[in-house]
Amino acid sequence: MAHLNFAPELLLQAQGIKVAFFDVDGVLTDGGLYMSEQGETLKRFNTLDGHGLKLLQLAGITPAVITGRDGAALRNRLAALGIIHAHYGTEDKHPAAEVTLKALGLGWQQAAAMGDDWPDLPMMRRAAFACAPANAHAEAKAAAHHVTALKGGHGAAREFCDVLLVASGRYADLLARYAA
Repeated sequence: MAHLNFAPELLLQAQGIKVAFFDVDGVLTDGGLYMSEQGETLKRFNTLDGHGLKLLQLAGITPAVITGRDGAALRNRLAALGIIHAHYGTEDKHPAAEVTLKALGLGWQQAAAMGDDWPDLPMMRRAAFACAPANAHAEAKAAAHHVTALKGGHGAAREFCDVLLVASGRYADLLARYAA
């Protein structure tokens, strides 16, 4: 039995999505940058968000990551989640998203995007469905069809995934796999 309740208008907006773009800092992480004495950047990822990305793949929705940063920890995390479409060190995210759309044979009407700040706006404004975490900048919230109840790095990406899964009609059958 599903325990989520999203507004019908929201679910209609999110129908037909085949690719979901995610920013990293402030979306898949809390946006904080933890720096070691050696200058290494450490990131904290939420396992709920990670499982949501895996569920999207099972539902036939391709998760794609476009981030302004790069690093071994990030690459390792995305590899562990099976994320194939990732662009690192990319401040201008729109052209990177176009590359992914072309590779998948999709258009913006089949795309969703989740971002938290100005560099994410070009993707969010083009996507058929846009989402921002609760702690996003005001401009990202204004561009979003949905602002999550949770903050980035604390389950916001999972909430976005759940909306997409419910809208796709796949939430209940995926949940049933765990009901035994």
